[in-house]
Amino acid sequence: MKITHHSRFAILTASIGAALLISACQPTNDKTTPATEEAAVVNDTDNVNDAAAATGPHASHDMSAGAMADAEHMTPMHQAYSDSMLKMHDEMMVGMEYNDPDAAFAKGMLGHHIGAVDMADIQLKYGTDKEMRQLAQEIIDAQQAEIEQMQTWLASHPDAPEATSDTKAMQQAYADGMDAMHDEMMVGIADPNADMAFARGMLPHHVGAVDMAKVQLKYGKDAEMRQLAQAVIDAQQSEIEQMQNWIAKQGS
Repeated sequence: MKITHHSRFAILTASIGAALLISACQPTNDKTTPATEEAAVVNDTDNVNDAAAATGPHASHDMSAGAMADAEHMTPMHQAYSDSMLKMHDEMMVGMEYNDPDAAFAKGMLGHHIGAVDMADIQLKYGTDKEMRQLAQEIIDAQQAEIEQMQTWLASHPDAPEATSDTKAMQQAYADGMDAMHDEMMVGIADPNADMAFARGMLPHHVGAVDMAKVQLKYGKDAEMRQLAQAVIDAQQSEIEQMQNWIAKQGS
């Protein structure tokens, strides 16, 4: 699993750099064009992934370094989102490699929540839409409390020294969900409009949290972590619908 994860991380860094560099060169318009923009980003991402697959994980690290080194062409907002995504991915990876399903959920969701708070801070710095700024503050308030809860729980619940019967299936479920989440987030945060970048980036982030919580409910046994997983589903599902409605209104 570790080799696959590191290769996936290398491709992710190259893809984020390519997507954000494309966005940074675009003018900021009052109205965004998600379909056209997404097609351009996806096409460029395909080229990056093809090249990374052809040259191997070490070469893809070199490619990502080159893309991210050109950071002066990014806007400060896009650079902040890029940094937050890479930080979140790195922290979540630790949890994904845990043996115990409950510890894996807590450690992975901890990194995920920290990423959400970082994204919300970026929105409060650059966004101007009242509804999205309010949502960002609500995310900070709610998820900071859950961050502290998971940190406390993890302090007395270390990972299992050996794999369990559910470890392999659990790790694969988390890996698949993280791939899907990051692909969609990469397109979302590349939007040149600050409020739309937040909404389109946080939407798949929330979907990813719900998916992770469902994995926990399937494999986890700890009562507190199962309760937290259900709370994540209940809270973030309503915010998913809110962001979907907000995005739809902006396009009308």
